[in-house]
Amino acid sequence: LPEPIAALAWQNKRVLYDILFRTSAETLRTIAADPKHLGAEIGFITVLHTWGQNLQHHPHVHCVVPGGGIAPDGEHWIACRPGFFLPVRVLSRLFRRLFLAQLRHAFDTGALHFYGQLEPLADIRAFAAFLAPAAQAEWVVYAKPPFGDARHVLDYLGRYTHRVAISNHRLVSFDDGHVTFRWKDYKHPVATKTMTLEADEFIRRFLLHVPPDGFKRI
Repeated sequence: LPEPIAALAWQNKRVLYDILFRTSAETLRTIAADPKHLGAEIGFITVLHTWGQNLQHHPHVHCVVPGGGIAPDGEHWIACRPGFFLPVRVLSRLFRRLFLAQLRHAFDTGALHFYGQLEPLADIRAFAAFLAPAAQAEWVVYAKPPFGDARHVLDYLGRYTHRVAISNHRLVSFDDGHVTFRWKDYKHPVATKTMTLEADEFIRRFLLHVPPDGFKRI
């Protein structure tokens, strides 16, 4: 999600995470069913991931998708082209449209709440102005190469379904009220750096990623 929408998601986790799951799923199924792209009914598993390496709030989903789907007649398999699944630009545009439509609906039905600096967005005109830049921005959709085999899929899902915002091996030290941990700076992918935060700030960032009660990440 774009950064402004992510800020709104932090105050409305259950509503926006639900929209994120539903609209990403609808996007994949709609584009895959289009004969211009694949012409098949696909299945997939979606995993919610709310953090970046620096523990800031960065809600997004990972989707594990087979390289093809069931034909409309239900009788045979349609495989995607080698090295290509679905066009990411088309996915991005539809995902953006569907998500913003659902977000506006959530506002219209009173499902959203606004606190602190976001409190002015409770006004309908302010909310519309807030969404306008997001409707013009390019939303990031990325398609990675396939896993090697079923074992790799299970390894991946095993990591993410029981994963928390930071694993123990990334923690370097806790000293004099400060926590130091390792992180990858994806602007410089080869660099593994360390970051030191005051303990209160470290705990604050960690708690950003606690899901709403009863909300499943997969």
